[in-house]
Amino acid sequence: MNRDTAWDIVTEFVQSDSLRKHMLAVEFAMRGYASHYGEDVESWGLVGLLHDFDWEIHPTLDKHPIEGAPILRERGLGEDDIETILSHGPLGVRKTLRDKTLHAVDELTGLITAVALVRPSKDIRDVETKSIRKKWRDKTFAAGVDRDEIEHAAQELGVDLWEFHVPLVLRAMQDHAPELGLSGASS
Repeated sequence: MNRDTAWDIVTEFVQSDSLRKHMLAVEFAMRGYASHYGEDVESWGLVGLLHDFDWEIHPTLDKHPIEGAPILRERGLGEDDIETILSHGPLGVRKTLRDKTLHAVDELTGLITAVALVRPSKDIRDVETKSIRKKWRDKTFAAGVDRDEIEHAAQELGVDLWEFHVPLVLRAMQDHAPELGLSGASS
């Protein structure tokens, strides 16, 4: 499957603009990690882009992403890619580096987006790791973001949360600010 086909699936199944942008953020973070590790950037990006495509039709953790897998199979996504998408769900088993990376970037992209959106400029390029860390400590900020899950996922991946993980994901998102709608108050 190529990215154009994957994007067609996203636009077919995902109506929410914020969910589409979340999926793009995860795609960009996955591409950033793939590049860092010397892995297949396209394949890693595809699983990031498609990981939540079924959330609007199966918005419960007992069905998402399990119920979406047959649709992806039918559309031609490879079994390894499907396994990685399944691994990010609550019943998933994370075996590979790519599985662990998808799990590690998923929640974090939401926190970083929230930090960008409360800045006066609404521009992610104005966000620094220290601003994310400050908001991290405020448990009322983006209360739906599971900070323990982010910490656990970074540990599972074997990376330092503040010295490596947050900066890499932030940079990947900053590099794509316009596509994420995070390039300023008018975006």
